[in-house]
Amino acid sequence: MPEQPNLNRSSRCISRRTALLHSSGLFVGALAASSFSLTAQAQFRVDISGVGGTQMPIALPDFRDEARAGQPVAAIIRSNLERSGQFRIIDAPAGMFEGSQPVWSEWRARNADALAAGSAARLADGRVDLRYKLWDVVKGQDLGGEAHAVAPEDVRLGAHRIADTIYQKLTGERGIFATRMAYVTKAGGRYSLRITDADGEGGQVALASPDPIISPAWSPSGKELAYVSFESRKAVVWIQDVQTGRRRVLADFRGTNSAPAFSPDGQQVALTLSREGGSQLFIMNRDGSGLRRLTQSSAIDTESVFSPDGRSIYFVSDRGGGPQIYRMAVGGQSGTAERVTFNGAYNISPAISPDGRTMAFITRQGGNSFRLSVMDLASGAVQQISDSHDDESPSFAPNGRLLVYASRAGGKDVLMTSTLDGKIKAKLISTLADVREPTWGPFGR
Repeated sequence: MPEQPNLNRSSRCISRRTALLHSSGLFVGALAASSFSLTAQAQFRVDISGVGGTQMPIALPDFRDEARAGQPVAAIIRSNLERSGQFRIIDAPAGMFEGSQPVWSEWRARNADALAAGSAARLADGRVDLRYKLWDVVKGQDLGGEAHAVAPEDVRLGAHRIADTIYQKLTGERGIFATRMAYVTKAGGRYSLRITDADGEGGQVALASPDPIISPAWSPSGKELAYVSFESRKAVVWIQDVQTGRRRVLADFRGTNSAPAFSPDGQQVALTLSREGGSQLFIMNRDGSGLRRLTQSSAIDTESVFSPDGRSIYFVSDRGGGPQIYRMAVGGQSGTAERVTFNGAYNISPAISPDGRTMAFITRQGGNSFRLSVMDLASGAVQQISDSHDDESPSFAPNGRLLVYASRAGGKDVLMTSTLDGKIKAKLISTLADVREPTWGPFGR
């Protein structure tokens, strides 16, 4: 697939946009030359922008004695709820905790519809006891609460789980704050594949290497990550156990091996191989057996992703002259793919919502502007949801309510989350390193 030099990010980083070059075999020396600008692991804060029309106003004062927890528990919960786009945070004075009795008139005067408060305490065994209670201010009703005794290193996770419970009680939908993300950074001369909380903080380095790492993909169970590493001076697909760190090569065929994607049942992996000439889609069992070619075109076919029911694959191809997104049955043969995107001459990086109704993708507008858009797959209606110019790598939250993607802001590579209507965006700002290639993990941890 032909691509103009000014369309890739090789001067800064390796991205999914350059995956088309990886697949075609044209991506060579630029790999070694590409770099991120800063030199340490990412640290994040949340910067919310936009206004939602149906946000619930909620008050959540600092937890009593939360300094004993070693983490700003209430601030973590507030940021989670605000980033979801479903809530508006109301200023609340300190002093409330789960054992308090709210004075309803005071909280109604603050225009709060809901109130949550809690406390933190150190237990004799060293664990941290996090407790909270939630109230419906409008109805003057106690909605119950919870207690979580967690290890000190799991306080952030405990805060995320409290936020999930609050979110579910007030919206009726499952929260995603205790899920995880994976993304790639480069610090100095080393790339890192990081696994973090859903707000981009905490977590661990799954792999550090002086060579590029790209295209991380979660298994449906959340127990494994597939990714592409260039540590052997070529693109090789690996699968790594998240808990133990053990890893194994999945695809190291002649030519390039790239763009892994797990099937919904986790038993198969689709990927792009050039082993038979060109770059085509293949599928194999997760143990490396049963390799089968899916596409038989003379085009470059890459960036595959399964539909939630596992029956179809969406992918990027230049078979029509420029990069567009296509769909085909997993058991399909040459000629069975149907084109999905028609707006614009350049559309890449499909991501399908968990309910299968929405596709997020990157579209090029003008000469060198790449923006995140979403498509209603039933009607084909497309909505642009970002106002930036350098977006890539969209990935849905497991409840389908949010997207994470990479972008460029203030001269840095950053992660963004957005509601599907684009009204509420949160910038996960890196102060020490640029970040790329985000992928949102599944429920369960």
